[in-house]
Amino acid sequence: MNIIKKFALVAGMGALLSSAAYADGLQGKVIGFSQIGSESGWRAAETSVTKAEAAELGIDLKFADAQQKQENQIKAIRGFIAQGVDAILIAPVVATGWDEVLTEAKEANIPVVLLDRGVDAPEDLYLTSVASDQVKEGAVAGQWLISTVGDKPCKVVEIEGTVGSSPAINRKKGFDEAVAAVPTITIVRSQTGEFTRSKGKEVMEGFIKAENGGKDICAVYAHNDDMAVGAIQAIKDAGLKPGTDILVVSIDSVPDIFSAMVAGEANASVELTPNMAGPAFAALDAYLNNGTIPPKFIITESKLYTPADDPQGEYDRRKGLGY
Repeated sequence: MNIIKKFALVAGMGALLSSAAYADGLQGKVIGFSQIGSESGWRAAETSVTKAEAAELGIDLKFADAQQKQENQIKAIRGFIAQGVDAILIAPVVATGWDEVLTEAKEANIPVVLLDRGVDAPEDLYLTSVASDQVKEGAVAGQWLISTVGDKPCKVVEIEGTVGSSPAINRKKGFDEAVAAVPTITIVRSQTGEFTRSKGKEVMEGFIKAENGGKDICAVYAHNDDMAVGAIQAIKDAGLKPGTDILVVSIDSVPDIFSAMVAGEANASVELTPNMAGPAFAALDAYLNNGTIPPKFIITESKLYTPADDPQGEYDRRKGLGY
């Protein structure tokens, strides 16, 4: 089964696939892809899907793994410019520090598309940005918690993503603003887990020790599912029941969080589709072949999943997609 048909099976992704399906004018185009790295299952899926879609469309994709370092990304982008690629995809590791290299790409007449993260740079330096509304993702998670705990006092610990990255900044903003409207919900601790499972576990262990062995914690909000899975293990190691003693809400909707839901150990996840490449390739097709300028921001859906949404079925539908 090809990658587009696989994605057609995943709820909520159909609209994105329709945009990818018509991007058939990129045969033989050379496109550079600067990826952050592989810090999470979601990131691995994004890479897998992008490579598979590029292959189906006949694109010569030049892939560079930055290993979570911006200097590696900038070096790779300059390499793509030197090669004279037709376009560049960037999933930026942090939001700042891009003006110079993006200006170099613009001067070389190479369109740049941002994937899943934004940058603090003039908008005329990139063609478009394909991403979710990250503030909304955090707000959706916060609204779920509000509706779940009602007027019950709830102390929340927050495991943030990579410091300085747009998802960490925006997912924190959305969640914090949502729960700030409810005086009974308080965020008592917040620390970066660097979007990794191991660091998420480590940070949660510290939170548990600092909060009466975890007994004073009502909920943990993690900026991605990998950190949530690490936190779940820390909660279990402390002799508590994740999903019951401590509520678990996170973002991404990767297969492992659905497994945790099936086990009763996770409560909610906001989906971030890994299919950023479909809309990106469609935008590049229209621009390179017809000169069509796409919207500056192409926003993907932020859908909430809970144990009521067939978590076993969601796991089965997603497990072969590269996570």
